[in-house]
Amino acid sequence: MANILIVDDSSSMRQMVAFTLKSKGHNVTEAADGNAALAQAKRSAFDLVITDVNMPGMDGLALTKSLRSDSLCKTVPILLLTTEASADKKAEGRAAGATGWLVKPFHPDSLMATIAKVLR
Repeated sequence: MANILIVDDSSSMRQMVAFTLKSKGHNVTEAADGNAALAQAKRSAFDLVITDVNMPGMDGLALTKSLRSDSLCKTVPILLLTTEASADKKAEGRAAGATGWLVKPFHPDSLMATIAKVLR
């Protein structure tokens, strides 16, 4: 299965997403903010990154831009999983290089369907 990096400043959200992914056989690495995620991405290869947008330090949009500028992560799918749902924020996400956008709270089946699409 896939190696997936989950980035969220909420430990309970990371745990919920990780539980959902692990129950489907995926390998999961967690990071509490964009800086920690960027460090993880430099140490390990990931098939997918799922990140929150609003986090202290480096937020999800800055993380997405940083990952897109790294040759090793340039083509890795990045999903933004966030409470943000405005058209402006979604446009910012696309401009940063995000592959997709999911709104919290998430439904496990929707999350898994989206992951299946982006990992093809």
